[in-house]
Amino acid sequence: MTATLLFIQALNGLQFGLILFLIAAGLTLVFGVMDFINLAHGVQYMVGAYLAAAFTAWTGNFGLALLLALPTALAFGLLLEVLVFRHLYDRDHLDQVLATFGVIVFLNQAVKFVWGAAPLNVPVPEILSGSVEITDGLLYPVYRLAIIAAGLAVALLLYVLVSRTRVGMLVRAGATNPEMVSALGVNIQRLFMVVFGFGAMLAGFAGAMVAPILSVEPGMGDNILILAFVVIVIGGIGSIRGAFLAAILIGLVDTVGRSFAPNILRFFLDPATASQTGRAIAPMLIYIFMAAILFFRPSGLFPAKR
Repeated sequence: MTATLLFIQALNGLQFGLILFLIAAGLTLVFGVMDFINLAHGVQYMVGAYLAAAFTAWTGNFGLALLLALPTALAFGLLLEVLVFRHLYDRDHLDQVLATFGVIVFLNQAVKFVWGAAPLNVPVPEILSGSVEITDGLLYPVYRLAIIAAGLAVALLLYVLVSRTRVGMLVRAGATNPEMVSALGVNIQRLFMVVFGFGAMLAGFAGAMVAPILSVEPGMGDNILILAFVVIVIGGIGSIRGAFLAAILIGLVDTVGRSFAPNILRFFLDPATASQTGRAIAPMLIYIFMAAILFFRPSGLFPAKR
């Protein structure tokens, strides 16, 4: 266990946390404003990755592919909202869960039909390839730093949008008291559509950004959706600030925990047992962390006031 390794894993945790935030931000807005449980939100992440792969192969330029993938992900999210999700807003949560699970199954099979079941690889943009020397002898991939910078920029933009604009005011009011917002003459259906589309675009952006460092494959959004739900539960449903803080904490706990849990257990157990136990406990750390947070703050760190 060295300070250098800890710093590297902290950067990896920050990068992972920011990707989680991009997914969880849209999810917490949809859940907080619309009271709609969307299990298919992870599919938007997968679709964003596939769009980035397809447009990169078509144009040969990742930057241009990203610019094309974002509006396409937005349009796809709005299409799903109009065709499927709009008809579920007045249904109970069980109906929403079952219907959105069906959307997951359908779209996972759809991408297999269009792109095949084999994983796709997206090359890292040449301008962001290579590594940068952070300190003496410590190199870190430039593209991962670009993900961190992009995530922080989007988080800042989202904060300004939610806190300083009229649309953001309506979103915050909708998360707090949707009945009053509707009574004041706001078109709730249009507000719901804007929130849903924006959340879908954020998830698609996250998928597009990770495409060059992960395999693009069917079902890639399923596991990260679980972590996104953990983020919004810890942060507080409907809270962007809570989602940001919780995502960073989850990213650090997961990444650093997986690296150092076996080493820490060696202080108490023999090396073989510590290694085996550490690998078993590491994936559980985020859920232990969630339970600890909810024990002291059952509504999350920054719940939306109602």
